[in-house]
Amino acid sequence: MQPSVLAWAMAATLGLVVAEVFGGLLGHSIALLNDAVHNLSDVPALGISWLAMRWAQRPADDEKTYGYRRAGELAAFTNAVLLVLLALWLGWESIERLRAPQSVVESWMIGTSIAALAVNGGITLALVRGRSDLNLRSILVHNFGDALSNVAIIVGAIVIGYTGWHWIDPILGLAIGLLVLWSSIGILRASAHVLLEGRPKELRIEEVARAILKVDGVMEVHDVHIWSLGGGEIALSCHARVPDMHMDKCETILSGVKELLKAEYSIGHVTVQLERAGLPAQSGYVMPEPAKR
Repeated sequence: MQPSVLAWAMAATLGLVVAEVFGGLLGHSIALLNDAVHNLSDVPALGISWLAMRWAQRPADDEKTYGYRRAGELAAFTNAVLLVLLALWLGWESIERLRAPQSVVESWMIGTSIAALAVNGGITLALVRGRSDLNLRSILVHNFGDALSNVAIIVGAIVIGYTGWHWIDPILGLAIGLLVLWSSIGILRASAHVLLEGRPKELRIEEVARAILKVDGVMEVHDVHIWSLGGGEIALSCHARVPDMHMDKCETILSGVKELLKAEYSIGHVTVQLERAGLPAQSGYVMPEPAKR
């Protein structure tokens, strides 16, 4: 996905915020004003994500030897922190309005929310192809939540028009805040996991280690570490014990390990330290048991 898509989304979101502020003020709707603030938080989020995409395209250098792939995860983490704080604020404002409900103008709520739904729906569709990227996923989830909140405001305005239940407006505002909080915590945990070099969820260390033992010549594997470099690239480092052999044979073993890991687990960055089999274990983490041959 091109960074220009995020630039377009940022401009559209700014226009939407202005429209929702006017609609909320003229319609006396806390739900619309909350949604305007919610959408306003998208602007720095989109800006950070746009910058992260530009940085992620930069090649590795002598200072950032792994490149800038984690810029996206850092952006997602920052966005999620901002969204958690925003959700708490939205919840407090909604509770205050629930204690003292105010009359709203349903026509302003419906008209503004339909326009907002069109913008948020368009941004969501534009970003859906990049949902595997954690950075873009944070924006996608955010805008999908915006679109759902727009639908809820439209339905709520219709119900208020027929029943006169003005307390529905702050209830919707509170629901929007809870939705933002729920989605943000998930992104916060996922991005923090990558930044802390956690193991990719889809991989199991023991399973990968036992797969390495399938390579002819590998007797034992230990000190296995698997982590994400960001941008979908996975790295692995380990120690492998092999019989005393010529260097050419060691190169064959290394090639076999790298090919297996790439084919079966999509691990593209592999570092293996070879050791002579039969040496006492130096690591407290040795797995699995040496294969019987």
